[in-house]
Amino acid sequence: MTLTDTDLSLTVTRSIAAPPERVFDAWLDPDMLMQFMQPGPGMTTPSATTDAKVGGRFDLIMKNDADEMPHGGVYQEIDRPNRIMFSWESPFSVEGSTVTLDFRPEGDGTHVTLTHIRFPNQESRDNHEGGWTAILARLAEVA
Repeated sequence: MTLTDTDLSLTVTRSIAAPPERVFDAWLDPDMLMQFMQPGPGMTTPSATTDAKVGGRFDLIMKNDADEMPHGGVYQEIDRPNRIMFSWESPFSVEGSTVTLDFRPEGDGTHVTLTHIRFPNQESRDNHEGGWTAILARLAEVA
């Protein structure tokens, strides 16, 4: 049996020592996005814009050495401080690729569950899993 892009998904979780409202808001704040959307060593996000409403768009430029990689999407759900869902558009994504972030209070902090669906292949899924894991780790440092 061959996996198709509709079968491929990933889930990454992280506990963050900050209240759900602050962690939630970081995903909609361009200045915060530039601080934590760093999916690997040596990567930066020098540019981020958001129109934080359902149907609004976000756009990021992730940079690694001389390579700039545009990423963006459209907000499909914004339920502060519980859930954000957005389409995921990048040079490595397929149509219908979606990221859902669920935020749950956990003691004095927040438990974040990130679910990303639809990838062109297993390698892309695995690469994104590493990237999202690094991004949530960085968010835990700056939130």
